[in-house]
Amino acid sequence: MDSNNEITESGTDGLTLAKLRSAKEKLDSGNVSPDIPRFMVIGPKQLSDLLNVTNVTSSDYNSVKALVQGEIDTFMGFKFITSNRLSIASSKRKCLAYAQDGIKLALGQDLMTRIDERSDKGYATQVYVCQSIGSTRMEESKAISIEAHEA
Repeated sequence: MDSNNEITESGTDGLTLAKLRSAKEKLDSGNVSPDIPRFMVIGPKQLSDLLNVTNVTSSDYNSVKALVQGEIDTFMGFKFITSNRLSIASSKRKCLAYAQDGIKLALGQDLMTRIDERSDKGYATQVYVCQSIGSTRMEESKAISIEAHEA
């Protein structure tokens, strides 16, 4: 990813409001329409970081009662998605902020399934599922990488 679309800070900062504001600013300055839905993919530790921030959990700033549900749905214009599949390097997780039309999914091979008996395994049932997919950024200004320290 282009270094202009990465948000990194030295030290041991997790996901902070400053990083969220910086991601919003980068999308806004990249001429991303505010009408296009925006998403932020974070790890469980980053969710915990945000739940410790008063602005996120306070009903004065957020319409969703985050502490009651233990999750954050929407904040600062981003809809949050929690995933354990984000890469970690040197105890820093790469989170992703993007506009809905900034990333596209491509299907190389549609879903194929088979269920068979295996006579060599005591006629046990074998389930096979295969699919080929990929994704890419459609516009550089609509996808941003954010590094958040995990301790």
